[in-house]
Amino acid sequence: MSTSSESGQSPETILSVENVFDGKVVRLRVYSIKLPSGHIGKREVLKHNGAVAILPVLPDGKIALIRQWRTAANEWLLELPAGGIEQGEAPEECAKRESIEEIGYKISKLTPLFECFLAPGYSSEVLYGYLAEDLEEVGAQPEPDENLEFVPVTLDEALALLDEGKIRDSKTICGLLAYARLKAK
Repeated sequence: MSTSSESGQSPETILSVENVFDGKVVRLRVYSIKLPSGHIGKREVLKHNGAVAILPVLPDGKIALIRQWRTAANEWLLELPAGGIEQGEAPEECAKRESIEEIGYKISKLTPLFECFLAPGYSSEVLYGYLAEDLEEVGAQPEPDENLEFVPVTLDEALALLDEGKIRDSKTICGLLAYARLKAK
């Protein structure tokens, strides 16, 4: 006999959905749900198209990071290049687009590195991480509202920055650790 957790079936019954906000990046929905116990609850969910993170290995073997101002964090963060998936866009195509936009490199070889939910307690966003190799420099084409700086580092330097608490972005932590494990094999 399979349980709902084994079969993938939701133990919650959706009673209603309220559309609270529709923005450029996220949509906020409030679900009224009924639990198996009969209890009625609410679930606030940010709907998101998903995003990609790219771990670009430059021709000299360094990793391309970016330093970017993040308003929500109210600070500069050191991150892997990344971006949101547009409606109807495949994650791989998004990775190639974002690589050119943010660091100015065209990707010839793209390999899945990780896939994870960013914050499943309140968001539907899935993050696809890719290893980008065999890069060709074509010049960065950042979006007009982006403020970022190109920061090439070795894997050892990146891991030291992570150990020192200077890399605090989750997609970057996932990408660096996945890449370090891959390199150790």
